[in-house]
Amino acid sequence: MKELNIEPCTSENAVAIIKGINTFNLSKVAATADVWTPLDFVIKSETGKEIAGILAGVGYWKGLEIKILWVADEYRNTGLGTVLLNHVEDVAKAIGATIAMLDTFDFQAEKFYLKNGYEVIGEIQDFPPGHRRIYLSKRLDSPDTQCQYCLILQNKSSI
Repeated sequence: MKELNIEPCTSENAVAIIKGINTFNLSKVAATADVWTPLDFVIKSETGKEIAGILAGVGYWKGLEIKILWVADEYRNTGLGTVLLNHVEDVAKAIGATIAMLDTFDFQAEKFYLKNGYEVIGEIQDFPPGHRRIYLSKRLDSPDTQCQYCLILQNKSSI
Protein backbone atom coordinates (compact mmCIF):
# COMPACT_ATOMS: atom_id res chain seq x y z
CA MET A 1 0.00 0.00 0.00
CA LYS A 2 1.26 3.44 -0.89
CA GLU A 3 1.89 5.98 1.83
CA LEU A 4 -1.28 7.81 2.79
CA ASN A 5 -1.57 11.35 4.12
CA ILE A 6 -3.88 12.41 6.92
CA GLU A 7 -4.61 16.11 6.82
CA PRO A 8 -7.14 18.60 8.19
CA CYS A 9 -10.53 18.64 6.44
CA THR A 10 -11.62 21.44 4.19
CA SER A 11 -15.31 22.24 3.82
CA GLU A 12 -15.19 20.39 0.48
CA ASN A 13 -13.72 17.32 2.22
CA ALA A 14 -16.51 17.45 4.82
CA VAL A 15 -19.12 17.47 2.05
CA ALA A 16 -17.50 14.40 0.47
CA ILE A 17 -17.38 12.59 3.83
CA ILE A 18 -21.04 13.35 4.55
CA LYS A 19 -22.02 12.25 1.04
CA GLY A 20 -20.04 9.05 1.51
CA ILE A 21 -21.69 8.05 4.80
CA ASN A 22 -25.14 9.04 3.51
CA THR A 23 -24.64 6.90 0.40
CA PHE A 24 -23.55 3.95 2.52
CA ASN A 25 -26.37 4.34 5.07
CA LEU A 26 -29.06 4.73 2.44
CA SER A 27 -27.78 1.66 0.59
CA LYS A 28 -28.59 -0.33 3.75
CA VAL A 29 -31.80 1.36 4.99
CA ALA A 30 -34.03 3.51 2.79
CA ALA A 31 -34.70 7.09 3.82
CA THR A 32 -38.10 7.89 5.24
CA ALA A 33 -37.56 11.68 5.24
CA ASP A 34 -35.29 14.34 3.77
CA VAL A 35 -31.59 13.94 4.50
CA TRP A 36 -31.65 16.73 7.15
CA THR A 37 -34.31 19.23 8.13
CA PRO A 38 -32.82 21.79 10.52
CA LEU A 39 -34.99 22.83 13.45
CA ASP A 40 -33.07 25.68 15.06
CA PHE A 41 -35.01 28.17 17.20
CA VAL A 42 -34.17 31.09 19.47
CA ILE A 43 -36.05 33.00 22.16
CA LYS A 44 -35.14 36.68 22.44
CA SER A 45 -35.75 39.16 25.21
CA GLU A 46 -37.78 42.33 24.68
CA THR A 47 -34.48 44.05 23.81
CA GLY A 48 -33.63 41.46 21.15
CA LYS A 49 -30.96 39.61 23.15
CA GLU A 50 -30.78 35.82 22.73
CA ILE A 51 -31.85 34.29 26.03
CA ALA A 52 -32.49 30.68 24.97
CA GLY A 53 -32.08 28.53 21.91
CA ILE A 54 -32.15 25.04 20.51
CA LEU A 55 -30.16 23.55 17.62
CA ALA A 56 -31.75 20.38 16.33
CA GLY A 57 -32.99 18.65 13.21
CA VAL A 58 -34.78 15.66 11.78
CA GLY A 59 -32.71 13.14 9.85
CA TYR A 60 -33.57 10.75 7.06
CA TRP A 61 -35.00 8.10 9.38
CA LYS A 62 -37.39 10.57 11.05
CA GLY A 63 -35.35 10.98 14.21
CA LEU A 64 -35.22 14.32 16.00
CA GLU A 65 -31.60 14.93 16.97
CA ILE A 66 -31.19 17.62 19.61
CA LYS A 67 -27.63 18.94 19.48
CA ILE A 68 -27.81 21.93 21.86
CA LEU A 69 -30.46 23.40 24.14
CA TRP A 70 -29.27 26.48 26.03
CA VAL A 71 -30.96 28.91 28.41
CA ALA A 72 -29.16 31.98 29.78
CA ASP A 73 -28.39 31.71 33.49
CA GLU A 74 -30.85 34.39 34.58
CA TYR A 75 -33.71 32.62 32.73
CA ARG A 76 -33.08 29.07 33.96
CA ASN A 77 -35.87 27.39 35.95
CA THR A 78 -38.46 29.72 34.38
CA GLY A 79 -39.89 27.18 31.92
CA LEU A 80 -38.14 28.51 28.80
CA GLY A 81 -36.24 25.25 28.29
CA THR A 82 -39.46 23.25 28.42
CA VAL A 83 -41.14 25.70 26.02
CA LEU A 84 -38.30 25.27 23.52
CA LEU A 85 -38.16 21.51 23.93
CA ASN A 86 -41.92 21.13 23.48
CA HIS A 87 -41.84 23.43 20.46
CA VAL A 88 -39.09 21.53 18.65
CA GLU A 89 -40.72 18.19 19.48
CA ASP A 90 -44.07 19.44 18.12
CA VAL A 91 -42.52 20.77 14.91
CA ALA A 92 -40.60 17.50 14.48
CA LYS A 93 -43.77 15.43 15.03
CA ALA A 94 -45.62 17.59 12.50
CA ILE A 95 -43.06 16.58 9.85
CA GLY A 96 -43.15 12.91 10.83
CA ALA A 97 -40.49 12.43 13.51
CA THR A 98 -41.11 9.35 15.65
CA ILE A 99 -38.25 9.53 18.15
CA ALA A 100 -36.01 12.15 19.76
CA MET A 101 -32.41 11.63 20.85
CA LEU A 102 -29.76 13.70 22.59
CA ASP A 103 -26.88 13.63 25.00
CA THR A 104 -26.09 15.73 28.06
CA PHE A 105 -23.80 15.66 31.07
CA ASP A 106 -24.75 15.07 34.69
CA PHE A 107 -23.84 18.70 35.47
CA GLN A 108 -26.03 20.02 32.64
CA ALA A 109 -29.62 18.90 32.17
CA GLU A 110 -30.09 15.22 33.04
CA LYS A 111 -32.96 15.92 35.48
CA PHE A 112 -34.57 18.35 33.03
CA TYR A 113 -34.77 15.75 30.26
CA LEU A 114 -35.98 13.01 32.62
CA LYS A 115 -38.74 15.38 33.82
CA ASN A 116 -39.71 15.90 30.17
CA GLY A 117 -40.20 12.21 29.43
CA TYR A 118 -36.76 11.20 28.16
CA GLU A 119 -35.22 7.88 29.15
CA VAL A 120 -31.55 7.13 29.68
CA ILE A 121 -30.35 4.68 27.04
CA GLY A 122 -26.65 4.77 27.88
CA GLU A 123 -23.87 6.66 29.55
CA ILE A 124 -20.12 7.05 29.70
CA GLN A 125 -18.74 7.02 33.23
CA ASP A 126 -15.97 9.40 34.29
CA PHE A 127 -16.23 11.66 31.23
CA PRO A 128 -15.22 14.31 31.90
CA PRO A 129 -13.36 13.06 34.98
CA GLY A 130 -15.74 12.76 37.92
CA HIS A 131 -18.85 13.13 35.74
CA ARG A 132 -21.05 11.20 33.29
CA ARG A 133 -22.09 11.78 29.69
CA ILE A 134 -25.68 10.59 29.35
CA TYR A 135 -27.54 9.52 26.20
CA LEU A 136 -31.34 9.82 26.24
CA SER A 137 -34.26 9.20 23.91
CA LYS A 138 -38.01 9.70 23.85
CA ARG A 139 -40.69 8.19 21.63
CA LEU A 140 -42.60 10.93 19.82
CA ASP A 141 -45.16 8.60 18.27
CA SER A 142 -46.76 7.32 21.48
CA PRO A 143 -50.29 8.45 22.39
CA ASP A 144 -49.08 10.36 25.45
CA THR A 145 -46.90 12.69 23.34
CA GLN A 146 -49.71 14.62 21.66
CA CYS A 147 -48.50 17.26 19.23
CA GLN A 148 -49.91 20.69 20.08
CA TYR A 149 -48.45 22.15 16.87
CA CYS A 150 -50.18 19.38 14.87
CA LEU A 151 -53.54 20.26 16.47
CA ILE A 152 -53.07 23.92 15.49
CA LEU A 153 -52.24 22.91 11.89
CA GLN A 154 -55.26 20.57 11.77
CA ASN A 155 -57.58 23.30 13.08
CA LYS A 156 -56.26 25.78 10.47
CA SER A 157 -56.74 23.29 7.64
CA SER A 158 -60.34 22.56 8.69
CA ILE A 159 -61.33 26.25 8.60
